[in-house]
Amino acid sequence: MTEYLRRALVASPTAPAQAARAALSDAWDWCSVDDADVVIALGGDGFMLQTLHTLLDARRSAVPVFGMNLGTVGFLMNEWRQHDLDERLSKARAFKVTPLLMTATGIDGRVHTIPAINEVSLLRETRQTAKLEVSVNDRVVLEELACDGILAATPAGSTAYNLSAHGPILPLGSAMIALTPISAFRPRRWRGAILPDKARVKLRVLDPDKRPVSAVADQREIREVAEVTIAIDRARELTLLFDPEHALDDRITMEQFVS
Repeated sequence: MTEYLRRALVASPTAPAQAARAALSDAWDWCSVDDADVVIALGGDGFMLQTLHTLLDARRSAVPVFGMNLGTVGFLMNEWRQHDLDERLSKARAFKVTPLLMTATGIDGRVHTIPAINEVSLLRETRQTAKLEVSVNDRVVLEELACDGILAATPAGSTAYNLSAHGPILPLGSAMIALTPISAFRPRRWRGAILPDKARVKLRVLDPDKRPVSAVADQREIREVAEVTIAIDRARELTLLFDPEHALDDRITMEQFVS
């Protein structure tokens, strides 16, 4: 069991999350995120991603996060309960999540480096089909992919946008990346690939002026990119805490049996 003495409380701006924050504010002593050894996040999956990115930006990725769902889906969250937080934190199971690192070069030559916990996606910006060259470890594997887009997902993110695009569910700890096309037109039969997480993916936009493409790392978008590289960022590992009966690895596994 782990005892967390310095706790920070953060909440999404929605009414349910703010009400829950008010309910917890007087029950425990709270500190700032900068001083915390654990963060309690109230909201949905989008707010959890925002909280994790805040820790990455502050170089505090080692601080674990215990989320409670006051949003819609809450796949990355635990159940909201007000009264037994001490016991839940002491019994929580820790899961390590390694983010992707997206390096996007715009057609203007500017380079943007952004982490992604769930996925990096490339999306067409206009009615014109995107045309992409796909390389893995500096080897061209698809000379031209005509599609609405493509995404690379981590195991933690494989049940999100990746699953909606008919990509595979990756077990937590599988050391894999899902590379999934979005509405592929040519080659028509290509359904994506499962790559070892040591792989480095490069996506080059063909004819970016006529067929502009944006790159999105979780919630952060870069417009009109010319080239994007994606690789696991092993220097910044994140930790999520879950109730034993609500563990992330089991939830990901059971998603394969949801009809």
